[in-house]
Amino acid sequence: MVLQFPFYNRSEFKTQSDFFDRLIPFLKKLPRDYKFAVEIRNKAWLNQDFVDVLREYKIALVLQDQSWMPHPNELAQDFDPITTDWTYIRWLGDRKGIEQVTKTWDKVVVDRTNRLSGWVDYCHVVQQRGVKIYAYANNHFAGHAPATIELFRNLWYAKGLPELERGRRFRQESSLFDGIEE
Repeated sequence: MVLQFPFYNRSEFKTQSDFFDRLIPFLKKLPRDYKFAVEIRNKAWLNQDFVDVLREYKIALVLQDQSWMPHPNELAQDFDPITTDWTYIRWLGDRKGIEQVTKTWDKVVVDRTNRLSGWVDYCHVVQQRGVKIYAYANNHFAGHAPATIELFRNLWYAKGLPELERGRRFRQESSLFDGIEE
């Protein structure tokens, strides 16, 4: 489950510490037998203190590709953005920019080959650490999410990297909401 937080301005949280005062009690209550990831949009909060909190609760930091957010290689210059034994990547792109080009999501309209090639390199390093990677591509990244995934796979194999595990569809009988009465 991804806990996606918007950009918070100072009227909502004056400091990162104020955000932690709300976040940490919530994280403490999360069930330990589920995987959680946190996505924040305040790039100044992407720091060692933030990842230390996530590591303490075994929660993944969402690694995102958005026009205003730093790439994990940039983050890695200051701290390790991998906070647990798995990670979640979101290729989101520039929604406003791409919607000026198209609102029909049936083909690639922005060439992201170089950007995805960098992600391939990053993912290979992370995978070699034994970290499982989950990834999501939004249509706003290049214009057609399935083509983004296919391009990533093609770049991966063109670099001679090992076979990728295909995503599996499965039905889980229990849920996070078991036992909650309506």
